[in-house]
Amino acid sequence: MTETLTETAPRTERPPRDERVPTVVVDGVDIVYRVNGTGAGRGSATAALSRILGGRKGRAKAERRSGVRKVHAVRNVSFTAYRGEAIGLIGTNGSGKSTLLKAVAGLLPTENGRIYTDGQPSLLGVNAALMNDLTGERNVKLGGLAMGMSREQVRDRYDGIVEFSGINEKGDFITLPMRTYSSGMSARLRFSIAAAKDHDVLLIDEALATGDAAFRKRSEQRIKELRERAGTVFLVSHSNKSIRDTCDRVLWLERGELRMDGPTEEVLKEYEAFTNPPKATETAKTAKAPKQAKTAQ
Repeated sequence: MTETLTETAPRTERPPRDERVPTVVVDGVDIVYRVNGTGAGRGSATAALSRILGGRKGRAKAERRSGVRKVHAVRNVSFTAYRGEAIGLIGTNGSGKSTLLKAVAGLLPTENGRIYTDGQPSLLGVNAALMNDLTGERNVKLGGLAMGMSREQVRDRYDGIVEFSGINEKGDFITLPMRTYSSGMSARLRFSIAAAKDHDVLLIDEALATGDAAFRKRSEQRIKELRERAGTVFLVSHSNKSIRDTCDRVLWLERGELRMDGPTEEVLKEYEAFTNPPKATETAKTAKAPKQAKTAQ
């Protein structure tokens, strides 16, 4: 198991824009979840200490005794992302997309392999934490400070964040506690806060799935602006249209394995054929069509 979640390379002067500069390198990464079973020693301090101090063999023995199940979420995934790219992550439910993003952000450990990043990745998800008991106004200010902006920067960008989110289009909602917001309003505000700052690596997990068409259009434009400022954007989405409109490269994960990596249209064509196979009746009609045409002649 690797000792660190991610390794951040020291910042250097940016090279010319036409030079391909790696921002994220994922090298043979496995990610495993451990689920406690019903064996002896489950949850005991002794069992936990054995897993921590016993090394790999000791941990494996302790896990067998306590009935720990392993769920292999990501299997031997490798790729390199470059500055200026917008990369879509696609796959059926449970394929490991969100898990991989969390690992790149440094929020999950890798079982095997390593992840290297140039700069600090920022993860934006539908469940990104804001404080529901505070007003939207307070969350904008705290969220900006948490991302590393100064108070002056937050003050200067505040109006733009609120306007971008569209929170006040139907009333003065920004002064209300976030617990009064709909899920769509909350997601729009989260994205607006994150998009107010240029990121070295921005990881977006389904955040564009909420909101109306106008907000999605604004979001896609903002992602393009982030790319132009030499950042790298990852987008997890089940909307193929959002992937097509936003990304120039796609990684297809299936059952934790990297099934395909390439230009957006090429990968989506294969993915759509995989998720929407032709029906048996349609296949049969297609197979019979040449014979019918020959008979007609």
